[in-house]
Amino acid sequence: MLQLLDVVAGYGSGDVLKGVSLAVRAGEIVALIGANGAGKTSTMRVITGLLRPRQGRVVFEGSPIHGLAPHRISTRGIALVPEGRRIFRGMTVEENLELGALKGRLLHAGRVELDQAYDVFPRLRERRAQFAGTLSGGEQQMLALGRALVSRPRLLLLDEPSLGLAPLVVRQIFQVIEKIHASGTTILLVEQNANLALRVASRAYVLQTGRVVAEGATPELRENPMVRRAYLGQQG
Repeated sequence: MLQLLDVVAGYGSGDVLKGVSLAVRAGEIVALIGANGAGKTSTMRVITGLLRPRQGRVVFEGSPIHGLAPHRISTRGIALVPEGRRIFRGMTVEENLELGALKGRLLHAGRVELDQAYDVFPRLRERRAQFAGTLSGGEQQMLALGRALVSRPRLLLLDEPSLGLAPLVVRQIFQVIEKIHASGTTILLVEQNANLALRVASRAYVLQTGRVVAEGATPELRENPMVRRAYLGQQG
C-alpha cells in the first residue's frame, strides 16, 4: 500500500532523514520506533506532504505522491493523527469531527461518519457540545482519532498516540487502535513506547538518526539484542 524509497528530507540545510526506505502492506499495523530526534515525525510529515523530500519517492497504492500538496494526499485515503493531537480547542467536539468529515460529507451522508465515530468513542457522544479544549488528555486523543476516522481513511498514520497519557488511558486508546485495525484499516504507528508498539504491530522498523537500522517481524525484533538493550530496557 505504501512505500518510502530512499527518502532524504530535512529542514534548512540539514538532513533529518538520510535514505529511509520502508513499506506498509494493506491490512497491516507497522510500527516505526526510535528515540526522540530519530526522524519519526519527519517521516510522517513526508508521507502527508508537509515536508518535501530532497531525494527519493513516496508511493501510495502504486502512484507517487511525494510531489502532491497535503490536501491532495488526504483525498487519496491517508489520514494523520498528529503528535500532540492538534485539535481545535475553541470548537466543540462535534465541530472538530465535522472538519474531519468534510470530504465524507461531499461523498456520503456525513451523519453516518459522525455516528460511527461516536460508536467507537461513546464518551465523545456525551461531550459532543463541549469545547474540545476542556476535554481531558485522553478524551482529546479520542477526538483526534475520531476526527481522522470520519474521513474513512484506508491508511491511518498515528504519531505518538500514547504521549502524555496515563497508563490506564493508554491501554484504552490502544484497545481502540486494535479495534480500528480489525475493522480493516491499515495503520502506520509511530511510538516511542517500543514495548507497546511491538505488542500491537506485526512488523516494525527501528529508526536511528534518520536511518533504518533494523526491521522485521515484531517477534524477531523483540529478540534483537540492540532493540532489547536500547528500546526495551532489557539486557541482550
